Amino acid sequence: MSLDDLFVSVSKPSRYIGGEVNSTCKDFHACPVRIALAFPDTYEVGMSHLGLQILYAILNGYPDVAAERCYAPWPDMENLLRTRRLPLTTLESRTPLSAFDLVGFSLQYELSYTNVLNMLDLGGIPLHCKDRGESDPLVIAGGPCVFNPAPMAPFMDAFVIGEGEEVISEIAEAMRKAKTGGYNRQRKLEQLAAIPGIYVPALFSGGRIRKRIVTNLDSWRFPMSPIVPLMKTVHDRITLEIARGCTRGCRFCQAGMVWRPVREKNLHSLEQSAEEQLCSTGYDEISLLSLSSGDYSRIEDLLIRLMDRYYSRRIAISLPSLRSETLTRTLIDNIRKVRKTSFTLAPEAGTQRLRNIINKGNTEEDLLATTAQVFSAGWKSVKLYFMIGLPTEKEEDLDGIIDLGHKVLKQTGNKGQVTLSLSTFVPKPHTPFQWHRQIGMEETEEKQLYLRNSIRNRNIGIKWHDRRMSLLEGVFSRGDEALGGLIEKAFRLGCRFDGWSDQFRFDLWEKAMDELNIQTGVYLRERTFQENMPWDIIDCGVNGDFLRNELAKSLSGQLTADCRRGICLQCGVCDHKSIRIEKAASGRDEGITTAHLSRQEISQATDSKVSRLRLTFSKGGTARLLSHLEITEALIRAIKKSGELFVFTEGFHPHPKISFAYATSVGMESDGEYADIQLRNLAIEPAVLMETINSALPAGLRLTEIREISPGTPSLSELIRGFVYEISIPEGIWADDDWVRIEQKADEFLSASSFQMIRNTKNKTVVRDIRSAVEAIIILKESGIIKVSLLLAKEGTVKPIEILTEVLNFDRDNSNMIKIRKVETLFAS
Repeated sequence: MSLDDLFVSVSKPSRYIGGEVNSTCKDFHACPVRIALAFPDTYEVGMSHLGLQILYAILNGYPDVAAERCYAPWPDMENLLRTRRLPLTTLESRTPLSAFDLVGFSLQYELSYTNVLNMLDLGGIPLHCKDRGESDPLVIAGGPCVFNPAPMAPFMDAFVIGEGEEVISEIAEAMRKAKTGGYNRQRKLEQLAAIPGIYVPALFSGGRIRKRIVTNLDSWRFPMSPIVPLMKTVHDRITLEIARGCTRGCRFCQAGMVWRPVREKNLHSLEQSAEEQLCSTGYDEISLLSLSSGDYSRIEDLLIRLMDRYYSRRIAISLPSLRSETLTRTLIDNIRKVRKTSFTLAPEAGTQRLRNIINKGNTEEDLLATTAQVFSAGWKSVKLYFMIGLPTEKEEDLDGIIDLGHKVLKQTGNKGQVTLSLSTFVPKPHTPFQWHRQIGMEETEEKQLYLRNSIRNRNIGIKWHDRRMSLLEGVFSRGDEALGGLIEKAFRLGCRFDGWSDQFRFDLWEKAMDELNIQTGVYLRERTFQENMPWDIIDCGVNGDFLRNELAKSLSGQLTADCRRGICLQCGVCDHKSIRIEKAASGRDEGITTAHLSRQEISQATDSKVSRLRLTFSKGGTARLLSHLEITEALIRAIKKSGELFVFTEGFHPHPKISFAYATSVGMESDGEYADIQLRNLAIEPAVLMETINSALPAGLRLTEIREISPGTPSLSELIRGFVYEISIPEGIWADDDWVRIEQKADEFLSASSFQMIRNTKNKTVVRDIRSAVEAIIILKESGIIKVSLLLAKEGTVKPIEILTEVLNFDRDNSNMIKIRKVETLFAS
């Protein structure tokens, strides 16, 4: 049985099959440099990460480099791999991780550390650097977590500090030289250690590792053709990075410190990237990514240009990171033109006193003015983010959170919905607050319950981050190398997906800490200026004097201005030559040449010609493992990628007009699936359109016919009366006597006037007569096939596998070995 066949037995098999549009699958053995990009979380989380897409595009741009992806397997998949003694492989070539030259992990959050160890173990790679031999790959890591590399140092041969666009090519070149020169493992590590920004623990002899900074973001427009995921992902849209870095100076924010300075992309570059990515993916939403999107100096110009260009295609624009004082009416009006994406604002603290201490820089008046505009524009709900456990926090600051929630709700006439989302403050490395303590679990719970019990209005909801997860996040973000033993112990005990509430096993973490005598208070305590921090070897650019000065200013509630709007604050990042603040060019920019509709033309297009098309398509190979929803999304994107315009439904959330006949089960192949679509002003012949769409579909999906239908044509549900299926029985399952018995069972069933079948569902047991739903059962012993014709009925349908198990008494335990294919559609006469 192939691995693809095994995927049927796990949840969400589309996580593992690959073959996505825009993925790159090279001849693995023909490429001398082989790099696995590993993300220690699920496919749907990892595929939402822009950084991995960028590195994938850059590496695969080199003809001699094969870059492939690997994501953390869900527990059911892990169990399957371990039970069958199969290795964890990449998506592209199904090659085990142990066969690569280098495996690079992206460490985005501390609660993914046990997943890293699990992936190494499943991939056949020794966990500890000291245990790896000449045939094992080098294992490296990058991402925000490596600004304190200490807890993962026992497992990583090297850490890449800072931004990766430039250094990834230098790493590839080092691996290229190592392969050509036949370097041993030690010399490979020396090659990496010689690259600026790379920390190799085994070779480190002192000093500090300075982070890498990309000085010109406009020169890096990757990815131009992002991989289009097969399943719904966390951020299922184009991600357009408009700027990097933030100098607002929030004293709790690690990202605002380590990713300095601010570098904005120019409008022309962003417009080109948006067009390229939309044309190559078929997405219907653009997310403008930045630590503070509203601070982009030409944000209104950009939004207006994008909406002018893409409104007719119902492309939505979202800004996931907004400060209340930067949200103007122009931004709100443009965001809501296609669909209302969610609105989230982050006051962070409930009182002005505490907002000044953390240097948040906005006021209650800013928030209320902004939410008033949001509600007046038609939104009914907002989410407000706050932190608890901030330095000097008092009960009045908690009361301020509730008070602010009520004031925002009042803007709606007390008819809207306000959600207060609480997270526990974690004093992150390289921030002014790194010397502060983190509150423990009991204190966190007290604050959470105080806030919950203070709410007396059902229109104000409250959510909070698990205090146990916050505890672990604080321990590992502030920890030393001794915590490597804790991570390994927890992994050995069974900890996986510690950031997922339904998988989190804090009891196992407690057991691991007890066995190793680790006290969390050692890591969460207040620190002194005289102490050496585990992360002191990393130079993020911001100097210690600046951080200490900011800490001192916080104690008196003194604000620090944004250096973009005033004098240089001497934080240490900029050299004011190559490394400096870069603003988007002002003045008139050259637009891109792609033709687009103006708003007048859009309004005139409402009376344009509508073409109704009926599509026939097949699904086979790995595409049989896609769900109906995943197939629907793939087809919609492929049609959008063709450049043709859907007719959309009306309302706040318009959808393309597309309807399907009947969903085919996951795991089943089909020669004939059907969908009806409506397109506006079809510009090409159906045959040409079919070819274009096929080029944009994932592996295994293919259109076989497109024909135009007239208004009033009966719907697919009216025309289709049933389907014919071929059930393939694996060779050796049945002897000759078994086939004789099966033929007798089929004859008995067809001769009967009724046949009662019991179907157990989650909530109830249903007994129904299925005889009238079965038109024919044909046994083809020579070819090992059972052919069944099943009819649609008001009472529901019968599944082909049920004919096998309930009528022909096939062993249910062997049902996952069966292949079923829909080979014919029965139409009403």
